[in-house]
Amino acid sequence: MTDTDLPTAPPSPHAPPHAAGTPAQPPARAPSDGGAWTVLCVDDEPGILSALKRVLRSEDCKVLQANGGAEALQLLEQQPVDVVVSDMRMPGMDGAALLAQVRKRWPETARILLTGYADMNATIAAINDGQIYRYIHKPWDETELRLTVRQAAEHQMLQRDRDRLQALTASQNEELRVLNTGLEERVQARTAELQQANDLLRRNYLTSIKIFSSMLELRSGVLAGHGKRAAGVSRKVANAMDLTSEETQDVFVAGLLHDIGFMALPDAILSKPVGKLTAEEMALYQRHPVLGAQSFMALDDHQSVAALIRGHHERFDGTGFPDNLQGTQIPMGARILAIASTYDDLTHGHLTGKPLTDAEARTILQRGRGTQFDPEVLDVFLHVTQEVKPKPARIESFTPENLQPGMALAKDLLSKEGVLLLSAGHALSAEMISRIRKYEKAEGLSLLLDIRMPD
Repeated sequence: MTDTDLPTAPPSPHAPPHAAGTPAQPPARAPSDGGAWTVLCVDDEPGILSALKRVLRSEDCKVLQANGGAEALQLLEQQPVDVVVSDMRMPGMDGAALLAQVRKRWPETARILLTGYADMNATIAAINDGQIYRYIHKPWDETELRLTVRQAAEHQMLQRDRDRLQALTASQNEELRVLNTGLEERVQARTAELQQANDLLRRNYLTSIKIFSSMLELRSGVLAGHGKRAAGVSRKVANAMDLTSEETQDVFVAGLLHDIGFMALPDAILSKPVGKLTAEEMALYQRHPVLGAQSFMALDDHQSVAALIRGHHERFDGTGFPDNLQGTQIPMGARILAIASTYDDLTHGHLTGKPLTDAEARTILQRGRGTQFDPEVLDVFLHVTQEVKPKPARIESFTPENLQPGMALAKDLLSKEGVLLLSAGHALSAEMISRIRKYEKAEGLSLLLDIRMPD
């Protein structure tokens, strides 16, 4: 059988159709790691080498040439090669012997054999000894040749990635084995660090909520400080009723923001005591719990807070708004907030237009026991809010220049617009003192900060 008797491999099924006599040009595609790859073509005939280079021109690869096995081995010693394409019949060292050497010395290099004669024994030897990736008959199909070389390069790169990942996994496993010594102590230390980070994040979160609450209350002088006061009392009641820390924080945040729905109401309604609203204005007023809850729609982690905001005007007997919930249908946090908010409204004149004394407000709350308010929650509220004269704290005023790290604010620090800058009890750091000094200078102020002195 002559070379012309050998069957020509059919085109790859992945190759696009093309006109007769015109080789198809598949689109060039970089290997999996996105870098150019190198092909070494080996043949003792210069014309064959030129033809191979022309066929591979459209690929994202570098083409090296060698006119024999000895020259090919020299090139492989000098630079890395991804694919070797070798002719079978060459003087001196044939393709089978060359690819066997490549397999032995550079096993990560893919090997392709070009055979143009019917000596199947030599081809079988190349397959067995060189463990070639593919063999291709001459004359070759250009599309098949390009596709085969490209796939061989990608295959080798995938293997290298696999080997790299396996080596990385082995290295990490060894690191884990070493790190296992004293793991319990390191876990405890890391847990403490995470706890500190979580505490800082929680403090910053609550501070941001307080600032936002203060900005909301700028809409109406009557409501200034209402959210903060209602939130503080609600948290005391929640703690006294042994609510979980998550439930207690939800009550506190809902207290700060329970009137966020007022942002959608006209100023004329906010400037009036509730008892003096017209029927039409009252209908709008009663929408604010719904509007406030709706503003939390996009916040997945705050739906429990939204429920408390929506329910803080529900009544225990089911005659409240907006949903006419009754008894335990009302979330516990909303039942707490309803009492705390009403008490603050009474003592600051938001409901009647005239502030009531603590005793008067407590009397009105007791009249609503079992009808407007949950009896159990009301009893706890009246207990925890009993006036207890605290031990007088020694408070001194300091200019920003005289502040020292570790000092704690005795009163809230507000901007000249009434926006909360720092809450009472905030422990000052050196960085915070620097910010206060810069704020004083930028605003042209002469600040005096009340500091709680140690006993």
